[in-house]
Amino acid sequence: MTTGMRSVDPAPFTLRRATGGLAEGAAALERDLDRAELAAVLGGANRKAARKARTGAFAGMKPGPADWYTFDAADDDTDDWYPQGVTCASDGGYDSPAFAVSWYWRPASGERGARVSFLDPGSLRYRHVLLVTAEPDGSFGPVPVHAGGIAWYAGHLFVADTAHGLRVFDLARFLDMKTGRDDTGDPEKIGRHGGEPHAFGYRYILPQVDAWAVDEGAARFSYLAVDRGGERDLLLSGEYVKEKGRTGRVARWALDGAALTETDGAAVPIDAYTAPDGEIQGAVSHEGTWYFSRGRGGSGNGSLIVVPEGEKPAARSYPVGPEDLTCWREQGTLWSVTEFRGRRSVFAVRL
Repeated sequence: MTTGMRSVDPAPFTLRRATGGLAEGAAALERDLDRAELAAVLGGANRKAARKARTGAFAGMKPGPADWYTFDAADDDTDDWYPQGVTCASDGGYDSPAFAVSWYWRPASGERGARVSFLDPGSLRYRHVLLVTAEPDGSFGPVPVHAGGIAWYAGHLFVADTAHGLRVFDLARFLDMKTGRDDTGDPEKIGRHGGEPHAFGYRYILPQVDAWAVDEGAARFSYLAVDRGGERDLLLSGEYVKEKGRTGRVARWALDGAALTETDGAAVPIDAYTAPDGEIQGAVSHEGTWYFSRGRGGSGNGSLIVVPEGEKPAARSYPVGPEDLTCWREQGTLWSVTEFRGRRSVFAVRL
């Protein structure tokens, strides 16, 4: 057992596949819209990031980050969308670098669900892609989740659905909303209107193809990560708990391609532990060491809690608003994203 983390029963995190008509719905959309590869999405990315640009994201963080990327001014300042989850191509086993960042729609009205930004650090270009869920009849709508964590693995994107489990998207099935027309549709509409598909004006959508469901009230899914540092690859999820004096739990499942390993129709985690502190926004395990991103709201610096196997937890300086975590293994860096308006960045520290 890791010092600072207590082993607990993994059963509450048991997941069961809940595909339903999702794959059929995605196929129905493909009958009207051309499929695109990630390379095309990144190659035509329409927003410009900046590397190591001046930002207030790291005030009070000493030492500062090893590397970082900032979003354009409009995305940095919007109060409608808040970044939450982050994953990278290294999670998926790819050599070429790329990041994915999830955002949730914050306004109480006019639900627009969740979107994912795909960033090419080489070109410094990125594009937002809207997540959608479709029915077998071809109707579709937004995915109304917080998207607090995402994980890229085996060509798929796992997205945390806080009270329900996991949603899964196929990264080979981006759909081009510009198919057969000169524009990308009405920026105020989603779904089919007058026989035409619309997705709030986004050029690309990504339909959900699978789901994993947890028993109601058993566990929460606040963040996600991939552990590729052991004998088998694992998916990690954990709980954000804000109540004073309480901590959440983290659990890990063995991966079987783009699915969790099942026994008798259930995916039971191989292990589960208590987190070392409350208000954990992200976690990743790598080669026997656990890393936890702890937030303190919008007014105080967070911390990176490091728990090596058999040792006590140690806290490292972190910025305000740190969220999900991902590991760029080839580079030896740990990445996160900061969420608050006016100081948003994807940033790295050394492992």
